[in-house]
This record gives sequence, structure tokens and C-alpha cells, in this order.
Amino acid sequence: EKPLAAGHFKKGIMWGTVGGKGSVADKMKAIKAAGFDGAEMMGRMDQAAVLKARDEAGLEIPSVCCERHWKLPLSNPDPKVRAEGLADLQQTLRDAKAYGAGSVLLVPGIVNQEVSFEDCWKRSIEQIRLAIPLAGELGVKISIENVWNNFITTEDQAVRYLDEINSPWVGWHFDCGNIIRYGDPIVWINALGKHINRVHIKEYSRDRAMRSGDVWKGFNVPLLEGANNWPGITKALAAAGYSGYLITEQGGGDTPEGLHDLSERLGKIIAG
Repeated sequence: EKPLAAGHFKKGIMWGTVGGKGSVADKMKAIKAAGFDGAEMMGRMDQAAVLKARDEAGLEIPSVCCERHWKLPLSNPDPKVRAEGLADLQQTLRDAKAYGAGSVLLVPGIVNQEVSFEDCWKRSIEQIRLAIPLAGELGVKISIENVWNNFITTEDQAVRYLDEINSPWVGWHFDCGNIIRYGDPIVWINALGKHINRVHIKEYSRDRAMRSGDVWKGFNVPLLEGANNWPGITKALAAAGYSGYLITEQGGGDTPEGLHDLSERLGKIIAG
């Protein structure tokens, strides 16, 4: 398969947002029928079932999300918990290799009352470095996602974090919706540049968040109807040399009709 030229995108969807009943195979077929090219899977699923469903549906798996990075953060004060988190990352790398995915999504740590920003930084980098040899051996990249974990809230911090790790096997999984609380997606894309391995497409409405008084309510808006400047974002991604999957992580995928709607809206984003 030839790599896509910069600015050429494929449609992906995150597995956790695909609702409804049915087996892995049923859901994969529904994803394909809705017009998606691939699905981002979760770690620690039944590999054989996922591979069979992937091949039957004719989908690709561009990314695998660590299943336990919130429960077992690499920043945890307890070394045993950190070791379990590292083991989960390593298993996710193996899952990704089995599925032909080139990237795993990692939430690197959580800053809270027990864990300072500095401790999160130091501990998470220590653990990620321990996973880099396996990533290199398998040919799968570790991609850090910007999430609401009170850690890495500016593009300068993101670049400095990756520079400190300094490995071709560690880059970024950029989430367009998560960032709006902290900054401008386009500024982040310009700063991260070639470090971007995968992209989450998610909407966020500042208006809805402000009117409701709840920052989380900002996510309750359909794609194309929030604060993201999608033409600017896709242009910035192309300028950064990015091609490949735009993976929607958006509510609404509980029915075939909902999946079709997500696919159509993502298609409009890709079309510019």
C-alpha cells in the first residue's frame, strides 16, 4: 500500500464510540457500511476475533488505544502501579503489531493532589523510555494524547516533552476537540508538525460550555457545529506533512444512521 501524500486523509472511528448491540464482527461491518476506512481499537481485546472481523469487513486498524492508562497511570506514586501501566502499554504495542496498526494512543499520566506536574513529567518519561525498545522492535509508534489530565496544556510543553524523550518511536496523537479548552488546534498542529502520528476529530462548543457552566457540556455538539475551524485544521495538517487517518471520537455512533451521519460529517471535514 502506497503512503498517502500530505493532506490526503482517510476516515476512521474510535471503537469506544461505536455503540449498539452485536459482536465485534457486526460492529466492524456497520462501520464499513457507514463509509469508514478503519477503526481505532482498544487494547486487550480478543486478537483473533478482531483480526477475523477486520478482514471480513475489509477495514484497516490504524491505531490501538491503551485500555488501562487512566486506571494505571505511568505517573502513579506506587512503582507497582507504574509497572502494571507499563505492561499495559507493552501489550497494546503487541496488539497494534498484530492488527497492522502503526501507532498506539497513550495518556501519559495524571496530575492531581497526589502527583505534581514535575513528578508526572519525570515518572511518565521514565516508563515510556522502558517501552521504546519494544516499540522499535515491533515498528509501532507510541503517540501521546492531549487530554484533560491537568498535564501538558500548552504546545510548548508538548514539544519539550517529546524533545526530552527524543525518540523516533514517540510522537503525538493530536485531539482537536480536547485542546479547545486550552488553546488553538492550529497553533498546536503548527508546533507539533512532524511529531503528529494520528489525529482525533472531535467537536467542542465554547458557547455551550459557558452557557451551561459545565466545561464537559462543550463536547455535546455535533461535528461541524462547534468551535473548530476545520478548513484551517486540515490545511495546517497538510502543511505539517500529515496524511492518513482522521479518527472521529464523537458521540452518535449508536445506530447505523448515527454512524452514517458521523461519516458524512467527517467527509465534509476532509473535503475542506
